[in-house]
Amino acid sequence: MSTRPTESDALAVLREVEQRVLWLSAAVVHHANRVRPNTTGLKVGGHQASSASMVTIMTALWFEHLRAGDRVSVKPHASPVLHAINYLLGELDQRYLTTLREFGGLQSYPSRSKDPDPVDYSTGSVGIGATAPIWGALARRYVDAKGAGTGAGRQYSLVGDAELDEGAVWEAVLDPMVAELGELVWIVDVNRQSLDRVVPNIGVTRLQGMFAAAGWQVLTVKYGRVLQELFERPGGDALRRRIDEMTNPEYQRLLRCSPEQLRERLPAGDAALQRLVAGLDDDTLHTCVRNLGGHDLDALGEAFGAIDDTRPTVVFAYTVKGYGLASEGHPQNHSSLLTDEQFGELAARVGAAVDAPWERFAPGSAPARLCAAVAERLRRDPVVPTPVPEIPADIGRTPSGTATTQAALGRALLDLTRSAPEAAARVVTLCPDVSSSTNLGGWVNKVGVWSAAERPDWFDDDPETILHWRERPEGQHVELGIAETNLVGLLGELGATWSRWGEPLLPIGVLYDPFVERALEPWSFGIYAGGQSILVGTPSGVTLAPEGGAHQSITTPSVGLEQPGCTSYEPAFAIDVEWTLLAALARLGRPDGTSAYLRLSTRPVDQSLAAVPGDPAARERRRRQVVAGAYPLVRASGTPAVTVAAMGACVPEALAAAARLEALGHPADVVCVTSPGLLFEAVQARAGQGSSESWVLDAAFPARRAAPMVTLLDGHPHTLAFLAGIHRVRAAHLGVTRFGQSGDLDAVQSHHGLDADTVVRAALDLM
Repeated sequence: MSTRPTESDALAVLREVEQRVLWLSAAVVHHANRVRPNTTGLKVGGHQASSASMVTIMTALWFEHLRAGDRVSVKPHASPVLHAINYLLGELDQRYLTTLREFGGLQSYPSRSKDPDPVDYSTGSVGIGATAPIWGALARRYVDAKGAGTGAGRQYSLVGDAELDEGAVWEAVLDPMVAELGELVWIVDVNRQSLDRVVPNIGVTRLQGMFAAAGWQVLTVKYGRVLQELFERPGGDALRRRIDEMTNPEYQRLLRCSPEQLRERLPAGDAALQRLVAGLDDDTLHTCVRNLGGHDLDALGEAFGAIDDTRPTVVFAYTVKGYGLASEGHPQNHSSLLTDEQFGELAARVGAAVDAPWERFAPGSAPARLCAAVAERLRRDPVVPTPVPEIPADIGRTPSGTATTQAALGRALLDLTRSAPEAAARVVTLCPDVSSSTNLGGWVNKVGVWSAAERPDWFDDDPETILHWRERPEGQHVELGIAETNLVGLLGELGATWSRWGEPLLPIGVLYDPFVERALEPWSFGIYAGGQSILVGTPSGVTLAPEGGAHQSITTPSVGLEQPGCTSYEPAFAIDVEWTLLAALARLGRPDGTSAYLRLSTRPVDQSLAAVPGDPAARERRRRQVVAGAYPLVRASGTPAVTVAAMGACVPEALAAAARLEALGHPADVVCVTSPGLLFEAVQARAGQGSSESWVLDAAFPARRAAPMVTLLDGHPHTLAFLAGIHRVRAAHLGVTRFGQSGDLDAVQSHHGLDADTVVRAALDLM
């Protein structure tokens, strides 16, 4: 006996579109692997099964519910579905459908910056793309609070259930600000499979409770109309109970069973269920075990219509991985590909043609009219970026006395509010609960803390309160909890507002440098996605001596050197902080912009050691060298016997060692390195391996002064080791290569060989 309900005309049209999306997404992967010539023999890859589980969800979302102001983050392995939909809506040229994972073609995962069709969020790094709409929502609220008028819209995340294993997801969900974001909607593709296996335990109930505890609305779309009708029949309660209670692997095995096997396995000895199953024809029985809510357009529509826009919402949509394909439900179908025969069977079932896979709907047909109407509904006006106000290259102040580069950051930001108020108004700073300990207190007191609504500062009248926490929409500082992944996630989205809404911001994230590596992967992904920002790591290295090995950073200097799309600086003096910060700010919020990483220190340094030239022309020459990567700090009289190239907090030791070497009759040049990355680019350019300018090498390391070299930094010594290759000189490289321990600064520097004694010995050994 069949129980299949009849479909309305509108639903039938939508189902036709859904089947075409399934076909196109499978065909995109099939062509890349089985049709396009592959001379290398390397697997091209793609995810037909992961795409198939999302087809109904994405069809319902795009063709019924999505609006132009909405933004969607698509799970990485469903990128072919996104491209198929964009193609049907006229947003992707047909020639790209044959280019999945081809050089210059469709990317393996959705990419805002590299795909030829509209992509709202880059995904691919599991957990990062899922959380991006959270930070996108906050970024939009921030620019709206400044009067930008970006409009309204939901922020959707299409998430695989296995993706919820990532800790980044829960760090984001638990941030206190997130519970107020009613525009957030997560749709979880509950297909019970990860890459290698069927997930053994039923985890949705636990996940539902975790989201609910975080203040989210939780909706579940578990069963389709066929199963819901069966549940109303005699024995239906037993059927529901049987499906609800069976393990994921047992359920998954049923998807691979014939009707005869289902009649044997499904009842599991229950007499009422046995009678219900016995009354079903083979087609209905085959349909019912896979009739889940995530493949039911009506059920999905009801869930989307029930979304509460006053709080975040998560929709758990049960699906079958590989739904509609020959591989559906197989535990190893994650990267499996349809054979040519199976591909032909799919074409016959959905009404497509293998020899003409990219056919659109016939002009004037109901599906074609639906696609045209949806394309019109989702059309967005082009983004016209507002230029960033001019940022001064030099504020003109010369720091004196003793200061740290960390403190210089806060001072430079305050100076910017006076010298360039329009530019300063675009600055937004972020911290993971370390504003006061990173010397941003003065800045926070000046500009206030951002909040969507004003909140009372109950300590405003307390005379002993130094850091004033005034929360209001006009504020320019955002404070997050202690989760570095959240910090850089928001940093990336604030750095993308220039391209999303034409409103550039100048975002600066400040965190302890030891935790830069914890934040590196999501920050790097944010840069890849087009987010331009400044990351400040402070305090850094072993110069925070009493904190010991638990709070030291060894490899971050080389991380900054190697990070694409980022210029790294490690200034030695307060004036260097100002100049490099201003240069980094000037590169943000524009199509050709880049991010920056500043590594700062809490070591107090006598600022007179910077020897800033008093002559305006000489000062500007120094500034240009600082921003370009290095400058000569000491030039020995005559020909130098040795060059000491030092960076950051170790420059005082280099100067002390040079003075002692001079006294011993060995004149020494001292070069202050501010950016090893820029110097390396200059070296590469000189060798014909890049387009960067190389003049800074002649200014800092002229050939006529080539001498044996000692490099020195509070980090791994290989960061500066390439400098010896500029003129192929003998060299010794000093730095930190092992975990440290607590102590006073002199003892710790001596322990790691960062002291003047070690520099002198290394120089003498070279000579």
